[in-house]
Amino acid sequence: MAELLDQPPEVLHHILLNVEPTDLASLSKTCRYLHRVIQADELLWKEIYLSRLDPPADAEDAPLSWRERMAKVVNMQKILLSEDAEIKAKGLEEVLTKSVELAYQAAASNSKTTDFLADLFQKSNNANDFLCKSSLFSLARPESWTVAPTEALCQLSAHLHPCLYMTLATIAASIPPHPVRHVHPYARARVYDLRRYTAANMWGPFLDDGSQRVDWEKVLAIMILLAYNHHIYTERRSSSGSSSILRPWENAFSGIAPNSFVSCPLSGTPTPTLRPDLDAIDPYGVTGTWMRIVCFLDYNDLFSFNFEGGRVPPDRDRDPITTREAFRLIRLQLRVNAIEEPGEEDGKNLPVVHFEGTSRSTFMAWDPNANSRIKGTVRQTPGGAIRWTTFSVFHGEERWRSEGVQVGGLRSARGIFGNWFDKDYDAHGPAGPTAFWKISDEMVEEKRPATQLVQIFMDD
Repeated sequence: MAELLDQPPEVLHHILLNVEPTDLASLSKTCRYLHRVIQADELLWKEIYLSRLDPPADAEDAPLSWRERMAKVVNMQKILLSEDAEIKAKGLEEVLTKSVELAYQAAASNSKTTDFLADLFQKSNNANDFLCKSSLFSLARPESWTVAPTEALCQLSAHLHPCLYMTLATIAASIPPHPVRHVHPYARARVYDLRRYTAANMWGPFLDDGSQRVDWEKVLAIMILLAYNHHIYTERRSSSGSSSILRPWENAFSGIAPNSFVSCPLSGTPTPTLRPDLDAIDPYGVTGTWMRIVCFLDYNDLFSFNFEGGRVPPDRDRDPITTREAFRLIRLQLRVNAIEEPGEEDGKNLPVVHFEGTSRSTFMAWDPNANSRIKGTVRQTPGGAIRWTTFSVFHGEERWRSEGVQVGGLRSARGIFGNWFDKDYDAHGPAGPTAFWKISDEMVEEKRPATQLVQIFMDD
């Protein structure tokens, strides 16, 4: 110990850089000198933090010191590495809050934060203990997945889940035994329960109190259902595999942070943008090529599920269903056509951007529900969420509308999750889940795909 303490401060600093953060606290308790050095060396804590995590967005403005920042991360890490169920239960709020905060600060590429979080949540039981605390999971397997003690914690757990996992393969590998195969019938029941589509939640993934705050339990149900259906779709199409088109769906915590979208080059004849002046001041990055997923039940199945079989109390979930759904993978080309100041019910930090474009099925040349014109708006809610509204336009008439929220915030790569429905808010439907995400800032001339007459359906 004497030899260590005799080292010059700069040498001791470099030695301490190689000590695990979880051990520095213990080391600082061995003597007063080390305690003073470790606690006071702010540069040490900064270098330790930045060697493991991406720079926080508020590094210059936040009142927290680097030591305080690292202490919060270390405490979260200790909870996640613990095998003590009581410690994890007591640390539920701390872990969920800090994990979401870090996910939203991850770099767009080569992210140390993403790797750090992914490694922790791939540890045994962490997914069960923290990701499966929403009411949806407790419905599916109450003996395995206990619901969080408060609604706020249910929302936090549901919020973290879309940040971490998107594909069925990733979920199944991490949470035995194959949770989506247990949960997707319950997610389907929630998404297609027409009682849940109300004016207060704008028929979208928002809370039922009219606040425009995101309902992460709804987003979770949409995500699970789309992930399950997409898995079945890719299994049945030999041509589909891992590609840049599905990049935001593939890796834990990737594409979550604001501004994490990275454009991919497209092959084909480029189509010039019509309003480069508007594109230059659009904060949402609308103009470009997007992919979209839309799922729907046969209307007879939807009607039977909602209006036959007796009345269900308003506070009770409908029974789970395994009815197969139709699946559409759609290419969108969107262009900004107007920008205006936010309205009274919008967030005040960002404008309202109007857009228009085209919607084309990727595997059916003629598809009356997928091939259309499209228009819409994107805006900030009072709480800071990024809300997208789209209208599908057929022969000049609006038919379908969607409301969605961008997971991760402004220009995030993960994309928008929400609900589509009749533009007149028909209480009898139809309605269903949808998601869309950007793949490129570019647009190319469209080539009509070869006709395929077989509709792709999803089985259990």
